[in-house]
Amino acid sequence: MRIVPAAEFHLKREVEYGSPEQNDSVRHIIDAVRLEGDASLRRFAQQFDRVTVGELRVTDDEIQAAYAQVDAAFVAALRQAAANIRSFHAKQKRTSWMDLQADGSLLGQIVRPLQRVGLYVPGGKAAYPSSVLMNAIPAQVAGVPEIVMVTPPATAGEAGIDPHILVAAAEAGVREIYRVGGAQAVAALAYGTESIPPVDKIVGPGNIYVALAKRYVFGVVDIDSIAGPSEIAVIADDTADPAYVAADLLSQAEHDEMASAILITPSEQLALQVQEEVERQLALLPRKEIAAKSIQDNGAILLVEDISEAIGIVNRLAPEHLELLVAEPFTYLPRIENAGAIFLGPYSSEPVGDYFAGPNHVLPTNGTARFSSPLNVDDFIKKSSVIHYSKEALLANGEQIMTLARHEGLEAHARAIQVRLEKEGN
Repeated sequence: MRIVPAAEFHLKREVEYGSPEQNDSVRHIIDAVRLEGDASLRRFAQQFDRVTVGELRVTDDEIQAAYAQVDAAFVAALRQAAANIRSFHAKQKRTSWMDLQADGSLLGQIVRPLQRVGLYVPGGKAAYPSSVLMNAIPAQVAGVPEIVMVTPPATAGEAGIDPHILVAAAEAGVREIYRVGGAQAVAALAYGTESIPPVDKIVGPGNIYVALAKRYVFGVVDIDSIAGPSEIAVIADDTADPAYVAADLLSQAEHDEMASAILITPSEQLALQVQEEVERQLALLPRKEIAAKSIQDNGAILLVEDISEAIGIVNRLAPEHLELLVAEPFTYLPRIENAGAIFLGPYSSEPVGDYFAGPNHVLPTNGTARFSSPLNVDDFIKKSSVIHYSKEALLANGEQIMTLARHEGLEAHARAIQVRLEKEGN
């Protein structure tokens, strides 16, 4: 892992829009789903997943049978994680409000959940039960009445679903599940097919084809985001344990080759110790080839003058995950302006947030923490403004309303007020 002065480091960041061939493929898939419905979903399952799909919807018996295929310790851990996630997100819930004015007018806002939300869950080699909880539970807390999940079959030749995914869905209260993945699943959620009614919003991670499909259907439905590669930045001083720092950097590097893991420290001794620890721990990882590529291409240890300089760098990077492994981390918390999730102290390792603590692990990537937030209950609600103007209020304010309308050249707007003033003012 290279050690460089902070002034010489530039993080490579690119928005992934896919190749022309990938975009053409996604458009072809989406058009086919719109025209052919279920038949196209089965054809693409055979073509891309090498499985023959009969009934698209997973049955209740399949969901129940999944419990017999998973370890009891997994179920117990999953249930505790779900409880933690639910408790955290319950504190985010908004309520409608109405404000009665002195002149008899009533102004307010109605908060309603979205009616139907689609959750995309990766399958096959990448099965993430934790993502089921993180996407489904906030929607459930928001009050979304219909939460539907799509996920590709896990086994070539059979149309089965990873049992851990099914158990996670059941624990999160999701019972409408379809064995379909890829861009075709996104198209089915957006436009609907004979078996899958359309949704209002699509959330959840996926490969480049899923990401491009979500980008393509945005506007027909809402989406959560187009996620970039995973990121971690660690600010550490000489009080940090180099083994902890190295382990946390590698926890993100093993995601994929494009992930970035960056240590920022004023301690040259710690930098050298972490460099050595990364090499030692890397050799022991099952996914060492992926992690090694990530560290080589996108990892770095940045040397700074002090923690203040480190914070300035972090606020420019706006990382997905930020760890403060420094003495008195809470003293620096108010100065962190841009980060998806902030982990304080040596025992708040990033996987604590990924799996268990309760805050959402669906976080802004690629510097978007400058203007966006973790997935939360607000992502699954919509708001309607309420305006009831009394006669007294209109008579008192009508002239000002007409002035603004006529300034913008919208005479019909002004006359809609004027006709009332002339009739009611007598």
